[in-house]
Amino acid sequence: MKIEAVTLREIRMPLVHFFETSFGRTYSRRILLVTLHCQGLTTWGECVAGEDPFYSEESIETAWYVLRDYLAPALIGKDLKRGAECAALFERVRGHRMAKAALENACWVAEAQEKNLPLWQLLGGSRKEIACGVSIGIQDSVEQLLEKIENELAAGYQRIKVKVKPGWDVAVLARIRKRWPKIVLSCDANSAYRLEDFEHLKKFDEFGLLMIEQPLWSDEIFQHAALQKQLKTDICLDESIHSARDAEAAIELGACRIINVKVGRLGGFSEAIATHDICRQHKIPVWCGGMLESGIGRAQNVALSTLENFRLPGDVSASQRYWKEDIVEPEIEVSAQGTIAINDQPGTGYRVREDLIEKLTARKEEIRRGAGASAPSS
Repeated sequence: MKIEAVTLREIRMPLVHFFETSFGRTYSRRILLVTLHCQGLTTWGECVAGEDPFYSEESIETAWYVLRDYLAPALIGKDLKRGAECAALFERVRGHRMAKAALENACWVAEAQEKNLPLWQLLGGSRKEIACGVSIGIQDSVEQLLEKIENELAAGYQRIKVKVKPGWDVAVLARIRKRWPKIVLSCDANSAYRLEDFEHLKKFDEFGLLMIEQPLWSDEIFQHAALQKQLKTDICLDESIHSARDAEAAIELGACRIINVKVGRLGGFSEAIATHDICRQHKIPVWCGGMLESGIGRAQNVALSTLENFRLPGDVSASQRYWKEDIVEPEIEVSAQGTIAINDQPGTGYRVREDLIEKLTARKEEIRRGAGASAPSS
């Protein structure tokens, strides 16, 4: 796989319905896509960085800069045998994991296509279908939230996750549990709570939650360990886990009993697999988190979710939950039983709709060896 060029592209996709977390409310997505050109083969990756540096330090603008000036030049001209070789090429650049993941994952897809293998098999997966949960953002009212939960349960999703923050938590969870005493329910705080909230967080134990995700600071594992000792509910770490080393430290400290594996947050498939393996060795279940991906990133999440230790329903839901029209076909669909079937076609098994992507493109740049970035177009 000789990498000849990389194209960066920003597309704009409006959401079917706004999505709100403790960071704020989103109505549409600016999405950074990368295209890998290697000797007649074209593959795609998606950078999951948001419009703003709220979930992490990265944003679409920082990712564009790092991809254009550092990561793409480090890759172009190289003759790779495996997608995993990208990680060593990118080592000089500290952080910027979401930018790295976009290119590395595209290389894995290229390897899968070159070897005529489905991506899930190349990653080491074994499941022929994956269980799906759904993440529901903060709503304008509890009644609106209950209506959304009812719709998602009717659609077959196996786990309901709701976003929480101070002022939108205990009373909301109580209403959900009163209406649905037995559903698999979890909540996600996105680092919204602090040490002085320990007593308040203990109230979450009343609701029989599968987990409470990332209640405290994104850069704090030790304090999560202190909190986990006081909670019956399992803590799941998300933003705190940037590497397999972080996962091992969190497990050793007792900071969590579940880990959310987001391939973008971890920097690509190589580190995501390593994190999965560490958790499997310690009997810590993992699940695949989402970042409001288009079908390109979503299809890659589907492939990752086939690995053995993805034992809990992930946030890999159907395209139609987010987009009126997705940029892959067939669109990603969830069965009435809350599962996604895995196919055996080479690569991701989904065709990228390049015609639609062109219509949605706001800007793009092509980077070739020795030429630097071309003039941007819009």
